[in-house]
Formats: sequence, structure tokens, C-alpha cells
Amino acid sequence: MYQVIKMYGDWEPWWFIEGWQDDIVEEQAFENWQDALSFYKKEWQQLKNDYPSYHSQKNLLATFWTKSDKRWCEDCGDDLQQYHSILLLKDKDIIPMENYLESFETRNDIPKAPYTCKINL
Repeated sequence: MYQVIKMYGDWEPWWFIEGWQDDIVEEQAFENWQDALSFYKKEWQQLKNDYPSYHSQKNLLATFWTKSDKRWCEDCGDDLQQYHSILLLKDKDIIPMENYLESFETRNDIPKAPYTCKINL
């Protein structure tokens, strides 16, 4: 079973920070790879069109953002960038390497990680 998950929050999807599922805003399940990939590609392109900054990886984890979209964090005393992310997972885990797609290894910006924030990595 494959899942295409959309998230919105403080962290890029590849961190899988404890509680990352709390940032899920949409999830679609698919029985086969081609249907999941087709849906992912369509949603990925829409996010790329909607947000000026992006960082995408060949393992089909990607994040998109607008630099002005931030929230204040009391714990770290800083404005945290907010990210719109999309993931294509297999059985709720990163897809196998044989499904990686080099064409999705692209970015036009580098996300600023909130290193000062108190988190459990």
C-alpha cells in the first residue's frame, strides 16, 4: 500500500521528527505504485507552481515554502519557517531505493533548519 501525504509545519519531511504525523493535512492511499506516483506528480507540480522556494529529493520527499510564512516559537525564541511538504511512502515508510526518481532531485533554495529549537531528534 502506498500513501501520498501532505504536511504543513516547522520541519522538512525527511527529518521525521517525533510527532511528525501531527502535521499531516491530507493523506491519500493507493494500492499500486503507478496510481500513487501519478497523483504525487500532479500534487508536486501544483505545489511547485504555488510556492517560490522548494527542495525535492529523489526518494519522493519534497518541501515548498514562502519565506514570509513563519510562526513564532516560544521555546526557541525565533520565527520558524513553515513548510508545505509532500511525501510518497510505501507502508508508511520511505519508498525502496529501486523506486527513487532522479528527476525529483532538484531545488531552488535551501531550507533554514531551526537548530536552536528544543526538539527530540
